[in-house]
Amino acid sequence: MSSSTQKIQLPSKLQFLFEPKRVKVAYGGRGGAKSWGFADALLIQGANRKLRILCGREVQKSIKDSVHKLLGDRIVALGLESFYEIYETEIRGMNGTEFTFTGLAAHTVNTIKSFEGCDICWVEEAQNVSKKSWDILIPTIRKESSEIWVSFNPDLDTDETYVRFVENKRPDSIVVKINYDDNPWFPDTLENERLLCMRADPGSYKNIWEGECKSSVDGAIYGDELIRTLEEGRVCNVPYDPMLKVHVIFDLGWNDSMAIILAQRMGSEMRIIEYIEDSHKTLDWYSEELNAKRYNWGALWLPHDGSHKDYKYGKSAQEILEAMGWDVNIIPIAEIEHGIRLVRMAFHRFLFDKSKTVRLIECVKRYRRNIPISSGEPGRPLHDEFSHGADVLRYLASVADQLNNDIAPQAPLNIKRRFVA
Repeated sequence: MSSSTQKIQLPSKLQFLFEPKRVKVAYGGRGGAKSWGFADALLIQGANRKLRILCGREVQKSIKDSVHKLLGDRIVALGLESFYEIYETEIRGMNGTEFTFTGLAAHTVNTIKSFEGCDICWVEEAQNVSKKSWDILIPTIRKESSEIWVSFNPDLDTDETYVRFVENKRPDSIVVKINYDDNPWFPDTLENERLLCMRADPGSYKNIWEGECKSSVDGAIYGDELIRTLEEGRVCNVPYDPMLKVHVIFDLGWNDSMAIILAQRMGSEMRIIEYIEDSHKTLDWYSEELNAKRYNWGALWLPHDGSHKDYKYGKSAQEILEAMGWDVNIIPIAEIEHGIRLVRMAFHRFLFDKSKTVRLIECVKRYRRNIPISSGEPGRPLHDEFSHGADVLRYLASVADQLNNDIAPQAPLNIKRRFVA
């Protein structure tokens, strides 16, 4: 198939696709020809030698969600119609090369075993692939000299794919960032779209066209506030100051996550020195964990349900924690939207310790509203794995002006009892 090989046109940054390497990664903004380049390189290599190629993505509800159509179009563009046979759910070459398609999220360690003999696995739109999917897929592609190809437009810099392959680059990988200006065949139509985006949506431009990571998900409730916080350097080293009280703010949970902020107030400044999140742990466990830090403790704050008695024990979380020596206060119930407004107004006062509040920042980045397909209108904030951190931040904002450094020093008791919130 040497004549077909001569027809292929790839940006110079994608020439590495023809070099042997265990992991090949191309990421960047729109118009960089990543998908076309990957498709062409795979079709040419599959025409030159028999290959078993798996094309995966995180979710594939039907073959229409896959790169099946893209590969079919590129077969025609490369003049390979006489070599490849395009079927409804797979593509086959005359030499035995085969392309198959799957959604990674649907697989377990056992169900994915059928792909062990793959030569190349191409994961497209890989920014959406979860840690679980990567942990299952990578050891499965185990054939000698097998390769994993990864292409994506980055979303957040904390996404699993970005962290796994870009931030923590593997020694057996080639990682290339490619954008529109690396594509010699970048069309005029897309150039007009790029310029329009630059003028009309400058906040999204760097992510869409230059492949820069976003500071928060689209529609993030605190997106603008987080951008300013990052720009102003308020995610930084925030050391514990023994001269200031450490106040403890809880969002209670058992099956859901328990979220805890440790904060110190200096004037109007609110220093978030630590964030704790866990589940299925008892209140005395959290008390012991906090007590071991030997901080200069101030007050402990619970949401309104902290005063409700637990039917199993006949005691409330407030009573349990007070018995352990904590100075407990209850945060009055308030509408979520009111709390969100308080957080927005208080955000300029927050400092986040960059090493001990990583999970809290992640929650803020991903806290967004539910948008029903039927209406398309933003509704209530989503209740998901990221909402607990956002909830406890809301509680902090609601009591920020009540936190002070005047209470007498108080060391919680190290009482080992098993109570559940």
